[in-house]
Amino acid sequence: MGLFILRRLGVMVLTALCLTFIVFWLTNLYPNLEKLAKTQGNFRMSDEAVASYLEKNGYLQPLPVKFGQWLGVLPGWTQEADGVVTGKCFTASTPEEDRPQFCGVLQGDWGVSTVFKDEVGGIVAERLGLTGKLMFFVMLLMVPMALLIGVLAGMREGSKLDRSLSTFSIASTATPEYVSGVIFIAVFASSAGWKIFNGSATSAMEDATFANFTLPVVTIALYGMGYIARMTRASMTEVMTAQYIRTARLKGVSFGNIVLKHALRNALIAPFTVIMLQFPWLLNGVVIVETLFNYKGFGWVLVQAAGNNDIELLLAVSVVSVIVVLVTQLISDIGYVYLNPRIRIS
Repeated sequence: MGLFILRRLGVMVLTALCLTFIVFWLTNLYPNLEKLAKTQGNFRMSDEAVASYLEKNGYLQPLPVKFGQWLGVLPGWTQEADGVVTGKCFTASTPEEDRPQFCGVLQGDWGVSTVFKDEVGGIVAERLGLTGKLMFFVMLLMVPMALLIGVLAGMREGSKLDRSLSTFSIASTATPEYVSGVIFIAVFASSAGWKIFNGSATSAMEDATFANFTLPVVTIALYGMGYIARMTRASMTEVMTAQYIRTARLKGVSFGNIVLKHALRNALIAPFTVIMLQFPWLLNGVVIVETLFNYKGFGWVLVQAAGNNDIELLLAVSVVSVIVVLVTQLISDIGYVYLNPRIRIS
């Protein structure tokens, strides 16, 4: 198992570097840099002024050099004008003895947001925490309900209960979040319906309550619930037709014991992988729901960074997304090995 984890960690590092480099290359294409220069300066800037701004801020260096400086494995750029030295890692007012050479991601420096005028690391950490709170409550509702629906539907394939729960699962998965969210707001948070909940979750950023946090949580959970339930139902149906289950029935073991002691653990192996894959989906898939309910979390920051061409912030958000996907896949693989004895033995 230790060798397996080491191999996977090595693959993760290489994958993260490749994906990060691709994102870095896309965000540093010249049209994006030109737009950034005009956003920070003047939209009527001449081509010469744009080139001067980009060169002054180190954007016109070769791509591998810029990537190495951003990572923090190469010294940051420096420039001297009129006897004043400035650089990526320091300002003109920084004492010479306190001027660091390296200032990249590995040193904890993610840059400064051009939109929020603040450190990118602090912005991402704060917004990631808010989305983490939303994800926690979504998983707390979604996973138990989905597993319960899937197990109940798969216990007796073809029964009325199976057909009813399967129909509900398909309907919930087929309904996009922006549709169910708008319906929930119209029915439960507007003057035209029952004004039970708040239509905005902005106040939940500071203090999450039943009134201001229920609708976004239910909107996301409902969409993901159907997929997990369908996978659980398929797995449960397959297990219930296995030979050892038939043998247990012939021996007179009660149906409840068959489900709980023999079928349930094997039936949950496949859904476990699906559940772990919900984390990266939730991290990036909450964009619509956070925008709809005005909840300024990680997805909202992603929209702001992309819409305003905030290169440093967009890079940080993308890298965090890549890391979350890779880590959850690693946890999923390790958990799958522990749950499935055949893989562990081999």
